[in-house]
Amino acid sequence: MSAWAVTIPEGRFAAERLYHHETLELTGLDSRLRPGVGDPVLVVSEERKPQVVALGRVTQPAGAGVPTDPDDPESDTGEATLVVTYTRRAFDEPVPADPVVVDGPVVEIDRATYDEVAGRFAPQPDRRTWLVSLDLPIEASTPAEAVRIFWSYVAELGPRELPTFVSPSSDELAMQAFVLGEEANQDPEEDDD
Repeated sequence: MSAWAVTIPEGRFAAERLYHHETLELTGLDSRLRPGVGDPVLVVSEERKPQVVALGRVTQPAGAGVPTDPDDPESDTGEATLVVTYTRRAFDEPVPADPVVVDGPVVEIDRATYDEVAGRFAPQPDRRTWLVSLDLPIEASTPAEAVRIFWSYVAELGPRELPTFVSPSSDELAMQAFVLGEEANQDPEEDDD
């Protein structure tokens, strides 16, 4: 079985880090170099020193093989999409990509190299319950209007500007603020140091 390294574009990397997705879909790739369904994949960041940020398997895109013109069964089946379903994410603790040489968006690698790099991932931690909150003071004349304004602020400002607070459900005093998926100090007095 072949194994592959797929480079995740920088802009998409930021989105994958901020939002939980089950799959990574990439388009516009050279159709000559194509992983097969079920092939294992290293998802590599597009950086000067690449790091592996996830493991996955190639899956069949939704609607694959469906003609773009339903009245013409001979029509093109659309732009080829490579779909990688995540099996393990490490966006917050990536591992070095060495010895994988990333010289394109999709690179075939030998299975031993895949196994070596995948073996660097720490064991999957147990899942636990977290309390996540976003508190905004909203001026409004009714509760319903306050909710509408709240969602407008969230959509407009999003995770780039709004701090989100998270703590284990068993220890609310351990609350931490996160902005852009990273811990962020929200104490203005500590910024003065």
